[in-house]
Amino acid sequence: MLIPFGVVLGMFGFFVLYVLHQRRRRQCADAGPHSLPGIASDQRPSIFEKPNRWLAVKCSNPGAVQSALNLQHAVPSSWEESLTDSHGGRLFVSRPISGWVLVVGPGLPEPSDDIDLCYRFLRDLSRKLGNVQFYSTNRVLNYHAWALLEDGVVYRAYAWAGETMWNEGFVTAAERELGMVCFDYGNPVNGSASREALMADTEKVNALAGRWSLDPAAIPQANWRTQGIVGEVSPARPY
Repeated sequence: MLIPFGVVLGMFGFFVLYVLHQRRRRQCADAGPHSLPGIASDQRPSIFEKPNRWLAVKCSNPGAVQSALNLQHAVPSSWEESLTDSHGGRLFVSRPISGWVLVVGPGLPEPSDDIDLCYRFLRDLSRKLGNVQFYSTNRVLNYHAWALLEDGVVYRAYAWAGETMWNEGFVTAAERELGMVCFDYGNPVNGSASREALMADTEKVNALAGRWSLDPAAIPQANWRTQGIVGEVSPARPY
């Protein structure tokens, strides 16, 4: 009786040691220049956890999105590979996910810099691609924006950057259900209640995206390594 029990116990101990050894090997292999001090590699934040700006395009052809964006020097790349290099006009175009193509990267226009340019960019892109949605957040300043266009027509858009920069179309059911607050043009925003509303709106942008199309932060980790397209916005014709 003791001999079989000892054999089983020994096999169990070997299995535990093997699992611990493999875990240490994975942690060492994952540790690299992008690891964060004091955070295990499998716990560090995803680059897609909460992107600052992104597009959602109702489309099944990433090549059409690439062409509409006029991306230069486009090459196949995964989300992880492309977005670790966040310089200038770089954009990543994903494969279709549940009928949507996501575009993420610093090459997208910043509403607080030039809202007219942002409007023209989205209008022209929607004329080419149809259903185009835009989302932008700045969690330091509580700036935020969202827009839904179809065939070049703005159905709903709102942008806040210290003041209301863009407020067009009727408030959607999703905005009402989430309790999002949209201030009128020229409406003075003062007091702690207004500041809390601005902060709450910024944090709800991802939830709104999930209602209208896709929330990038909710996409399974397995999709981080799927191949898409990365390229640069043309300097001669940025938008």
